[in-house]
This record gives sequence, structure tokens and C-alpha cells, in this order.
Amino acid sequence: MSTTIAAPSGIAGTASALRRLYFIRFAFAIVWALVMFTMASRITPLGAVLLVLYPLFDVGAAIYDARVSRSTGSPALLYVNIAVSLATAVGVAIACASGVPAVLRVWGAWAIVAGLVQLIVAVPRRSMGGQWPMILSGGISVLAGGSFIASAGAEQPALTSAIGYAVPGAVFFLLSALRLGRTSKGA
Repeated sequence: MSTTIAAPSGIAGTASALRRLYFIRFAFAIVWALVMFTMASRITPLGAVLLVLYPLFDVGAAIYDARVSRSTGSPALLYVNIAVSLATAVGVAIACASGVPAVLRVWGAWAIVAGLVQLIVAVPRRSMGGQWPMILSGGISVLAGGSFIASAGAEQPALTSAIGYAVPGAVFFLLSALRLGRTSKGA
């Protein structure tokens, strides 16, 4: 059985679909971060699976976003994000065998590229509402990515900064979802 996602019509339909997506992304990121914080000092097998799962979840979210937001512009950058997040999942899986510094480098590169994509996608969506948190989140992601790469060279690198990165991202998704409420109701 296959499920298709029909593209919503108009800005209100797109805003409603993105609102649901943002609430789901908020919940996922919070739960993921809470579980990951319990194993932040080293990479366990479960931790490795969760580290790979995060960019894979981003792939699914970007696919959904591309399908529901066709009426608001070209999804080309979302396809870039899908490719980058898939490559990140593979890169993180490989990096987990090398240790925390390698994971931080891959995670940091992903945060930089995904943040740029998020920023560039959100700017034209401003008229829809609820995008300022996404713009801020994209910019912060770029800066955080650089810090992850730099922290990989620390004497005792830890995953806590990369895990902590998910929490503000979750908050930004929640803020966007709440702000999109007005647009999704046609107000």
C-alpha cells in the first residue's frame, strides 16, 4: 500500500501542512536530545543509530516539505537538503567508527550546509508567516556547525554540543509552528 501526500492548495494549506511538520520536528528533536544526553560521553551502538537517525529524519521532513510546499516556490533547495542529509547519515555512520571528533566534523559540516539551506528557503516564505524563527535557526546552525568542527580538535571532544544543538532547533520549530497558526487558519 502506498501513501501519497497531496500538495495543499494556497498559502493557508501550505502553512497548515508546514505547521504540522514543525510540531513533529519539535517533538522528535526534544525526544532525540533527551535520549542522546544519556550517552553523550562516548559513542555507543544505540548512540550511533540515533546519530544516523537524526539526519535521516531530516530527509523525511524535507521530502514532506517539498511535496506540500510546491505552490509556494521551487523545492530545488529542499532536494539539495535531502541529498546533503543522506550523505550526512552515511558520513556519520562511517565517522562513528572513528570516534567523537570525526562525528563532530561531519555533524558540523552538515549543520553549516543545512543551516544555509534553511535560511535561504525561509526568506522567501516570510510572507506566509512563521519564518523568522526558521531564518534565525538557519543562521545559528551555520555558526554552530563551525563550532562543532572547531571543538573536534579539543583535548576531550564531546557530543554534548551537537546534541544540545537539537534543543534550540526544536524551540525554533515550535515557535514557527505556533506563528503559522494564524496563516493556516486563513487569518
